[in-house]
Amino acid sequence: MRLGRLGERGTEIPVLHAGGTVFDLRSITDDLDGAFFARGGTALVREAHGVGALAELPDAMSLRVGAPIARPGKVVCIGLNYRDHAAETGADLPAEPIVFLKDPMTLVGAYDEVRIPRGSTKTDWEVELGVVIGSEVRYAASPEEAIRHVAGYAVSHDVSEREFQLERGGQWGKGKSCETFNPFGPTLVTVDEIEDPQALALRLVVNGVVRQEGTTADMIFPVAHLVWYLSQFMVLYPGDVINTGTPAGVALGIPDTPGLAPRPARASPRRRLSDSHSPTRRRMNPPRSLRHP
Repeated sequence: MRLGRLGERGTEIPVLHAGGTVFDLRSITDDLDGAFFARGGTALVREAHGVGALAELPDAMSLRVGAPIARPGKVVCIGLNYRDHAAETGADLPAEPIVFLKDPMTLVGAYDEVRIPRGSTKTDWEVELGVVIGSEVRYAASPEEAIRHVAGYAVSHDVSEREFQLERGGQWGKGKSCETFNPFGPTLVTVDEIEDPQALALRLVVNGVVRQEGTTADMIFPVAHLVWYLSQFMVLYPGDVINTGTPAGVALGIPDTPGLAPRPARASPRRRLSDSHSPTRRRMNPPRSLRHP
């Protein structure tokens, strides 16, 4: 199944994308959040769709695409988890996963604009496989057990400000938690549609140029290992998100490649962030879906 949320921020409608039709899930749940996954929401959606109990959402194509998960309790990120990305940054391969946290309020829709922070000169891109937890997991006995707690997967964009991250005291959270710094989606693909999370293609395009093109097969620590590993140090709750690392091709690893720059301010009734004291925004073309290479 492919689950999503459509509408303006704060009023998104939970939906199911199936067979070219968008179905309204409000008869089952108010939102796609931790409570939905904790009560087995995906099974309820599958059952309702199977018996034709879901109504089509009218005018779905005219609505904004929101992040397909609402209010995650936490976003846990893994650094340097691809061999080629570690090589391009000149870093040694980690012996254990590098773990940091990102403000969960950074999650926005896949096609929303990214706001460039004030004074930023090194805002960078990072396409990743996002993992959404479906049931509570603590001290998983093995990776095989841990993976059973995953609800689904989504394309995630772990936007980073490299100066804030690396040159302002070495605290990664500062470079990862600026507002809008985690476009997510457009849909959440449930585990029944992903036979192998280590056989997925990742691609990111900036201004018409393909900057990243990789595969999750190149992860140093695969998804099952990451969920198991994290559960030894923290409880993972339904609705939590794990960003699993990025392949090569980020601006940090390309000589003389500048970071993302703010768009020039334009006179427009839809654009209000035009004065010199406001953050400005940049749109990047997100991957449309998870796919096998």
